[in-house]
Amino acid sequence: MEIENVLWMLTALAGVVVLLTRMRLSTAAEQPGHAQIPASILNMHTVLGVVALVTWIFYLTSPGGALGVASLVLWWAEVLVGVLILARWLPGGGRHAADAIEDSWARGPSLSILGHVGLLLGVMFFTYAVLGNKVV
Repeated sequence: MEIENVLWMLTALAGVVVLLTRMRLSTAAEQPGHAQIPASILNMHTVLGVVALVTWIFYLTSPGGALGVASLVLWWAEVLVGVLILARWLPGGGRHAADAIEDSWARGPSLSILGHVGLLLGVMFFTYAVLGNKVV
């Protein structure tokens, strides 16, 4: 499989993670067994994700060194915010966590862990591709 195909598949998955995180955490109801995430942090996560996704897609369609690095900076900022949200949102996340209630998306935090760790690994691969000049 060519690296460009892998990059496009990972890009689509990154978009799904950004969208699902927004949908899952934007509910007004109490989040199951997790800390409430302030709207400003969730908005920053979503905006960073969308801007990173748009610049990354533009970079993939017309590769250029500076745009690739700018996209990576946005992706790493997105991953950092996402992992910090995930750490706060996990059960046992400290004094901010609420008692666990039933979750309609998945049983426990496994879906969020999969998405955010997957995005971290994907951004690591994006970094390898950009810094290694693998995108042509």
